[in-house]
Amino acid sequence: MIPKLEWTGVLPAITTPFRDDGEVDHAFLARHCRWLVDQGCRGVVALGSLGEGATLEPDEKHAILETCVHALQGKAPVIAGVAALSTRRAVRIAQDAERVGCKGLMVLPAYVHKGEWREARAHVSAVMAASGLPCMLYNNPIAYGTDFQAPQVAELAARHANLQAVKESSGDARRVTALRALLDGRLTLLIGLDDMVTEGVEAGARGWVAGLANALPGESVRLFELALAGRREEAFALYRWFLPLLRMDTVPEFVQLIKLVQHEVGMGGEHVRRPRLPLEGPARDAALATIRAALASRPAS
Repeated sequence: MIPKLEWTGVLPAITTPFRDDGEVDHAFLARHCRWLVDQGCRGVVALGSLGEGATLEPDEKHAILETCVHALQGKAPVIAGVAALSTRRAVRIAQDAERVGCKGLMVLPAYVHKGEWREARAHVSAVMAASGLPCMLYNNPIAYGTDFQAPQVAELAARHANLQAVKESSGDARRVTALRALLDGRLTLLIGLDDMVTEGVEAGARGWVAGLANALPGESVRLFELALAGRREEAFALYRWFLPLLRMDTVPEFVQLIKLVQHEVGMGGEHVRRPRLPLEGPARDAALATIRAALASRPAS
C-alpha cells in the first residue's frame, strides 16, 4: 500500500548551507529545518536546484537527507529531490532517500540530456518504480529543457500509482488549469515559481514549493493561506510587498540572491559552491538595496 502524502501548503525548497571551508554546515541545516516547520511550513524539499543539488557528491546528498530527517523527527516530511546525469544514479538517490527515512520524492528529468518524450518518460518512470515513496513530478522546462505537458503527466499517472503531485514551474498558469482539467482529484498541483503563487492558487494549485520561504517563512505561509482562503485583497497587499523579493527566485542568480536574503535576516550565509560565486559589485549592491527596502517596510506579523 503506497502511503498518501499531503502535498499541500508551503514546502520550502531548502538551500544547502556551506561553511567557510566549503563543506556542508549540518548544524545550521538542522536548525534551519526545525525553524521552517516551526514557522508553519508543512515540510522541506532538499537537494533541488536551489539546494545546489548538481554540485553535491552522493555521500553529501545522503548526509544532508539524514540531517533533515533527524532534525524533524517525524514532525514534518522530508522530500528528496532526485536528479542526476544518469537514470542509474537517479534510481540510487531515490532508493537511498527511502532508506534514510524521507517521506517523498521530487522527481526531475535527467541533467544535461534533453531527450524526447520516450526518453524522459523512461527516466522518470524508472525513478518512480524504484521506490514505494509518494512522488511529485517537477516540470521546469525553462531550467531543464524537458517539458512535461498535461497529457504526458496523465500517462505517467496512469502508469505509476505513487505519482501523487506535480510541481509546475513553466511560468504559465494555464498549465495548472490544463493539469486540473485532466487530473483533478488524482494529483495535487503545486506552484514552483515564487512570483506566481497567487495566480497558481487561483488556478487550482494547493501547494507551493517556495524559495524565499528559506528566509521569510512566516510571510510565505501567510501569503499562501490568504490566497487559498480567497481573501484576495489581503493576499494582494502582502503579495505586492513581497514581489520584489519573490522575483529573485526566477533569475539565474536565484541561489545567491536567496542566500543573501537569508543572510540579511540572520538565517544563513552567502556561501555557495562553485561554479557559482557570491554576488559582488553593482549586482550585490542593487540586490541589497531591494532586500533592505523590503525588510524596512516588512508587514507586522
